[in-house]
Amino acid sequence: MRVVVALGGNALQRRGEPMTVERQRANVRVACEALAPVALEHELVVSHGNGPQVGLLALQAASYDDVSDYPFDVLGAQTEGMIGYFIEQELGNLLPFDKPLATVLTMTEVDPHDPAMKDPSKFVGPVYEQAQAKALAAAKGWTVKPDGDRWRRVVPSPQPKRIFEIRPIRWLLEAGTVVICTGGGGIPTMYLPDQGLDSPNDRNERTLVGVEAVIDKDRSSAVLAKDLDADLLVIATDAEAVFLDWGTPAERGIATASPDALAAYEFPAGSMGPKVEAACDFARSRPGRTAAIGALQDLPGILAGTAGTRISTDFGAPIFH
Repeated sequence: MRVVVALGGNALQRRGEPMTVERQRANVRVACEALAPVALEHELVVSHGNGPQVGLLALQAASYDDVSDYPFDVLGAQTEGMIGYFIEQELGNLLPFDKPLATVLTMTEVDPHDPAMKDPSKFVGPVYEQAQAKALAAAKGWTVKPDGDRWRRVVPSPQPKRIFEIRPIRWLLEAGTVVICTGGGGIPTMYLPDQGLDSPNDRNERTLVGVEAVIDKDRSSAVLAKDLDADLLVIATDAEAVFLDWGTPAERGIATASPDALAAYEFPAGSMGPKVEAACDFARSRPGRTAAIGALQDLPGILAGTAGTRISTDFGAPIFH
């Protein structure tokens, strides 16, 4: 079975922990203990978040005036390499020596005409006082918005259209390789809007450029899983399942549901909402495909169908744990 596992940010950095290399490596080691059995039995592709790491790099860059203009596509590329290295090393320590692993620096195409490009909404980087934020916005061309009682930079979060490196990822899978890719949703890139985005025959006349944006990791993972013809997409998070009436006495975890059944409910836009949307998108893409949302430590049960929330067009109304 071909399995794509999208690791949540908690796999690398837990709230309140210092963002040290040692702490991140320890968290990755725990994640890899759950991934190793999957790699032994199935074709495995691992994607991951990078929000805290990009924020840290942005903060470091901003503290030095002479290198403060590192754009977010470059920071994303840096974190893909760093996190891929952690996963390769820790997973390699658990797998047989001859099991190949590879990290693929992954670019994700977005549409320059995506409505999100005109309405930046994704908070990135450190917080500022209002006056400082507006001064930085004027000096650097940023968009800033209030985040609680402070201000932060916001960038667009456009929809992912395509994973550019999908062919080499397929080749690596066919050779038995565990592939780490599409970190942080992939490096956001686009063709310049005046160069025929929708005309594949004009590729030689088109210019690919980086974009100051952040792509949702789960949505990119769904695109990746569809294009790889994966059998299962697992969105690993810190929740045991998708819950209805979360935080109330009536809360209950969903065991199985169809995408259409889940569409009748609203989930928080800043947390579970994008995960449910991505899972439903993958499940709808072909009959028989299944997406699952659950806790990383429950991965064996998720694959066995006994844990997490499983979403498929083969299911109907929600059945609860």
